[in-house]
Amino acid sequence: MTFDFRMVFRSFGLAASLIAAAPAGAAEPILYAGATVIDGTGAPARTGQDILVDGERIVAVGAAGSLAAQAGSARRVDLAGRFVIPGLIDSHVHLATPPNRTRAEAILRRQLYGGVTAVRDMADDLRSVGDLARASLVGEIPAPDIYYAALMAGPSFFEDPRVLAVSRGFTPGTAPWMQAIDTKTDLRTAVTLARGTSASAIKIYANLPAERVTAITAEAHRQKLMVWAHSAVFPARPAEVIAAGVDSVSHVCYLGYEAQPEMLAAYEDRTPVKDELLAPTGDDPVVARLFDAMRKKGTILDATGSLFVKFEAERKANPKAKPLRCTGTRTIRLTQQAWRAGLPISTGTDFTNKAGDAWPEVHAELRYLARDVGMPPLAVIYSATLVGAQAAGQDKEMGSIEAGKLANFVVLTADPLADIDNIERIDMTVKRGREYRRADYRAPTQKELGDED
Repeated sequence: MTFDFRMVFRSFGLAASLIAAAPAGAAEPILYAGATVIDGTGAPARTGQDILVDGERIVAVGAAGSLAAQAGSARRVDLAGRFVIPGLIDSHVHLATPPNRTRAEAILRRQLYGGVTAVRDMADDLRSVGDLARASLVGEIPAPDIYYAALMAGPSFFEDPRVLAVSRGFTPGTAPWMQAIDTKTDLRTAVTLARGTSASAIKIYANLPAERVTAITAEAHRQKLMVWAHSAVFPARPAEVIAAGVDSVSHVCYLGYEAQPEMLAAYEDRTPVKDELLAPTGDDPVVARLFDAMRKKGTILDATGSLFVKFEAERKANPKAKPLRCTGTRTIRLTQQAWRAGLPISTGTDFTNKAGDAWPEVHAELRYLARDVGMPPLAVIYSATLVGAQAAGQDKEMGSIEAGKLANFVVLTADPLADIDNIERIDMTVKRGREYRRADYRAPTQKELGDED
């Protein structure tokens, strides 16, 4: 199949041009006064703080009353007794497999009104995702900002039925956002095509040897794209993926494959991690070496732990369901080991709640880190905010409540450090200076999310 690359670039380039033209957030300067601020950096909460916002950005943060001269005639919002945290970031979503605009907008609205101000889309039909990202940036729809990846995998992966669902109009493996890679691929051209989709990153997905993982990573970094990868790429081992220098790895469970003498040859082989090869108690030494390498390289762990706990519970109710790669118990233990090793852990989900659930999926990941893993709530909020921003390559713009950054934060009526469940005590979400009050939210219907009865 042939196609005009120039048309692809012109189509996706539209999103980039509209970023600069995006309207300002707040129509007037606003002083949010007297709140307890948990700034997302991991620092202790600060009581009696004022936040001055002008347009999309935070102008200043200071002790109550200290910003009066700067604020001038700014509209004052009294937040006495309220708690402010940075906007949450879900570092692992899929918004368009297959594309369904009504469903995607309903999910994005649920996320925003639930305190999520940015997401990392980890491979989809980027024609749809790019337009959703544009619509969010210019305020056409209530939604988090969206940062997304173009996928690369070995040719054998492109028999997966999901590929057709996200690349109609292209021979599988030839879409710029969904490319088959082998030793004959001109990686400079492949990465350039991916860049033309306005993607923030390349996602290295499956069925690639270590040499190709390393080569893709090097070329992507040369062209100033991040690399987000599965923690095992099959047949590339976790140690080889980490050694390649990827920026983040997804699914803590997959790291357990490093202990196996023979690596699975392809992603399609769903043989679970052999739990008996990992330490029965305490930290596993093989995984410890992986974590040491990740810490030295600054690799972020997108654990997606609540996914495995959630679906293991569902599988117990349905024994005919396919087994997971890891048990919930092993997933928890690996995440605990990562936390003890000092790794930055982001809050990715990789699942979608049913229509009847009024809250975003990422809340489950926060609870997982706090309750199952045992991380202190302050550390969990750091993971869900600044680490998430780092995972998306956006930490200079968001992830913490600091002067100069985007005005992305959540106003809570109860202290999330006292109980992580208080992340659902939302008064309002502020995203790029715009206020979205929780009282205005309506949960999506089954029809909107395409859920079955």
